Amino acid sequence: MIDSKKIGLWVYGYGSIIWRPAIPYSVALLATVDGWTRRFWQGSHDHRGTVENPGRVLTLVPEADVQCKGRVFGIAHPDVEQVLKNLDFREKNGYERQYLSVITHELGPIEALTYIAAPSNSAWLGDASDEDIAEQIRHSIGPSGTNIEYVLSLYKALLSEGIHDEHIQAIANRLDNLG
Repeated sequence: MIDSKKIGLWVYGYGSIIWRPAIPYSVALLATVDGWTRRFWQGSHDHRGTVENPGRVLTLVPEADVQCKGRVFGIAHPDVEQVLKNLDFREKNGYERQYLSVITHELGPIEALTYIAAPSNSAWLGDASDEDIAEQIRHSIGPSGTNIEYVLSLYKALLSEGIHDEHIQAIANRLDNLG
């Protein structure tokens, strides 16, 4: 039984937070957000690339009639302030806090904080073909490791949760095929 009174904040993860939360949490649940989809349209010069050779990381983009499945993490009241400080640093490169309604099997709809990079931020790379995205990822490395590791770790984590994402699968398959 989940005691919602002990939760001070819900955090929705759709990317690296799924496979590497790096935050203290009391509970983690599968969750779905309507009207948003994951895309490798955000540049990363702080974690998975450099200023000269930015990697590509995920953001959420609005899209009608779709769902994005991820995980929601319940943060206990005493941990909220430190978790926000850590996430603000982690998601500093163009991401902004946003609250979304997420749906869980256990609790129904709840409000959760997530970080979304909008097209107006300075690190935005935008849409590209799967081939071009994979090629850029293939050649990007930054202080947090290779961009390939980011993609393949997420892909494996999604599979282990039973989550299918065509965009992630297409990029992961192309990375495997690039040698």
